[in-house]
Amino acid sequence: MNEVLRQEKKFLISLDTYYQLSHRVGQVIAEDSHNHGDGYAIRSLYFDSLDDRDYHEKMNGLELRRKIRLRNYGADSSFAMLEMKQKQGMMQKKRSLRMSKEDAQALIQRDYSVLLHYEEPFAAECYWMMHQYCYLPKAVIEYKRRAFIVKENSTRITFDHHIVGTESNFDIFSGGLLQNPLLNVHLVVMEVKFNGFLLGYVKDILRNAGTGELAVSKYCLGRAVSMHYRF
Repeated sequence: MNEVLRQEKKFLISLDTYYQLSHRVGQVIAEDSHNHGDGYAIRSLYFDSLDDRDYHEKMNGLELRRKIRLRNYGADSSFAMLEMKQKQGMMQKKRSLRMSKEDAQALIQRDYSVLLHYEEPFAAECYWMMHQYCYLPKAVIEYKRRAFIVKENSTRITFDHHIVGTESNFDIFSGGLLQNPLLNVHLVVMEVKFNGFLLGYVKDILRNAGTGELAVSKYCLGRAVSMHYRF
């Protein structure tokens, strides 16, 4: 089980700004080794309670809230990461558990008992929570991510673009997943994740983003259509 505690800042920028900033960032900050051209694919299946507890807590801006998701890196992935993100004031705690493809597919089918095969306490916590609050698969979100890493304090700058999703098929290992755009293709979500403090030249990059900090939630984007028609 891996655990990370850090701060996160999110910005919504134009596609033109993305190309300008990523070029500048690439001159001074190392690229993630997984980058290929405009980045690498990420797929996330988000779970939520029967009454959409996590969605409403995010929309209502609660200081203490969480999200549970199952993440892989496209249809050809041989594994998936079960992740829980917890918002605690200014900080974000992310815990993750690497799962085999077979166990991940069982989770997709709502067989949470496979979590009991893992020795990590985090797996047992997820099992209890998903049963206690009747968690169900809710939405798949996919996008391309281009990432840069500042090794001095583990700062990550990421650019997420071409964000698509579906609420009708939850198989993140499917090669034929039909998804719809969730965000204008000319917009990009920039995230800065850091421990403790931001270095001066990273702050300069943020100032050049030309936009204020925003609370952009990909999960909420993915649920927007169904939640609109529900209410």
